[in-house]
Amino acid sequence: MKIAVSSLGNSLDSKVDPRFGRAHGFIVFDTESNSFEYYDNSRNLSLMQGAGIQTAQFVSDLGVDVVVSGSFGPKAASVLEKAGIKKVSVGEGLSVAEAIKKAI
Repeated sequence: MKIAVSSLGNSLDSKVDPRFGRAHGFIVFDTESNSFEYYDNSRNLSLMQGAGIQTAQFVSDLGVDVVVSGSFGPKAASVLEKAGIKKVSVGEGLSVAEAIKKAI
């Protein structure tokens, strides 16, 4: 299973970014290989509008099964649901590693 977590940094110790559409980036953790990669989201971070939709498409293109973030806007949630991607909302202050445990 692949889990994408909105992240303020590029490590498992980084804090979860509470924003989905305007997240700094995403850590994609692969539960089968126990490995992860960081994907920068700066191209969607500064969009005037449509950041949630564009980010949802970006995450979908990464082939993830689950997305963890603080909150999801209705348009982003719709795109994720249509792609069959499960959404998990978490509170602020969690590390990416802690968020992954909540999603498994």
